[in-house]
Amino acid sequence: MEFRAQVRFTRVSPQKARLVLDLIKGRKVEDALNILVFTKKRVAATVEKLLRSALENANYLSSEKGIDVDVDKLYVKNAVANDGPRMKRIRPAPMGRAFRYVRRIAHIEITLAERRQNGSGSLATVVGEEQVAKAVPAKKKRVVAKKSVGKKAGKK
Repeated sequence: MEFRAQVRFTRVSPQKARLVLDLIKGRKVEDALNILVFTKKRVAATVEKLLRSALENANYLSSEKGIDVDVDKLYVKNAVANDGPRMKRIRPAPMGRAFRYVRRIAHIEITLAERRQNGSGSLATVVGEEQVAKAVPAKKKRVVAKKSVGKKAGKK
C-alpha cells in the first residue's frame, strides 16, 4: 500500500528541492523527519510539512478505512521534484535596458510505503511475479561462431 502527498506550487527551484529530497529517499519516516528538522535549506520546512501530510494520510487510512498499516514500518519510497510553470520577470539594467530572468517553481511529490517482514521492498508487489520465475527455468545461451569473409580472389 502506498500513501502519497503532493504540493503543487513551491517557490523554489526543482534543483534545490532535489538536494533535500535525496537526503530522505529510502529512509524510515522517523529518520527522515529528524533529517529535515536539522537541514539548513529553506525548502526543508515545506518538505517536512509534506512528509507529515503523507504520514497523516496513512494514519487516516489505518484508523478510518480499516486498512492495516504499521506506521513504524513506513519509509519514503519515492520523493520527486518536477518543474512547474516558470515566471518570467524583468530586472532594470543600465542605460534604460532590461534583463529577463526566470523564477522557477517546483512540484514536489512524496510516496510512503510499508516495508515487508524481511525488511526489503514494499507491500506493493506484482501478483504472479514469483510464480512465473519458478515456472520458467533460465535458458542457457548458445554461442555461435561467425565466419569472417575476406576479399574474394579473382574479382576485379
